[in-house]
Amino acid sequence: MTSPSRYAPAGGWLLVATVVHPILAMASPFGILFAGSPPATLGAPDGKLPPCPERPNCVSSRAPDGDHMIAPLAFRGGATAAMTALVDVIRAMPGATVITARPDYVHAEFASAMFGFVDDVEFVPDPGTAVIHVRSAARLGVSDFGVNRKRVEAIRSAFAAATR
Repeated sequence: MTSPSRYAPAGGWLLVATVVHPILAMASPFGILFAGSPPATLGAPDGKLPPCPERPNCVSSRAPDGDHMIAPLAFRGGATAAMTALVDVIRAMPGATVITARPDYVHAEFASAMFGFVDDVEFVPDPGTAVIHVRSAARLGVSDFGVNRKRVEAIRSAFAAATR
């Protein structure tokens, strides 16, 4: 007969996770710590995205400086259809959770695979100029190693392909 301790070691889930897959042992306990809380500035009141903080872990199409500036997403046709296509693109991306999806505003959270760091990405359409303004910012830390900029560029590429 097999001992029950063979299936449920005394060390608990961390020991099991370490044996089954070492990355699970790191990701699970840290993901809770590194998620952070959603910032109070989310929501784009009056259709305006908040400015980036002084830290280099944020990009925005409304930023006045080159370090944080990123181009908005261009679209053809109606803004509502463009925002619907954008939500579909985001939902297909790894680690993405769409929190709010309205014709005038989209908010998504992206969690990193290893440690569960969460970035907030917001989108607001400007039908008059046929662009969607974007802001992508890490909740925690100082540097994001360019992750937010790369993510927005990946979204831009997938969005352009989806709306051709």
